[in-house]
Amino acid sequence: MRCGTRLVYQGDLKGKVRALCGEPSDISVISMAHGPGYWRSPYDYSYFGPGWLDTPIEVWTYNFGSSRLLRHLKFVGDELVDIRTSGYGY
Repeated sequence: MRCGTRLVYQGDLKGKVRALCGEPSDISVISMAHGPGYWRSPYDYSYFGPGWLDTPIEVWTYNFGSSRLLRHLKFVGDELVDIRTSGYGY
C-alpha cells in the first residue's frame, strides 16, 4: 500500500505502519485468534497446549479522500497480514 511516497507491506508491524501512514480513520477489533500456548516453568519443564492464547485481530481503515479507494489493513497481533481496498473514500 502506498502512503504518499512510502510503501507498507504485509509483515510490517503496527508501529511502522502508523509512522509511515499516520493515524487510521477507524480501528475495529473484529475477533480474537486462538492458538496453543507454550510455557516454560521455573521448575525446568515445559508445557505445550491445550492452553490457548488470545491474539486480537484488528482492521485499520485509511480514508485518503474521495478520489482514492479506502484501504483496510488487517493485523493479527502486531503484524500486518492483509491489505484490501473497497469503495472510494469520503
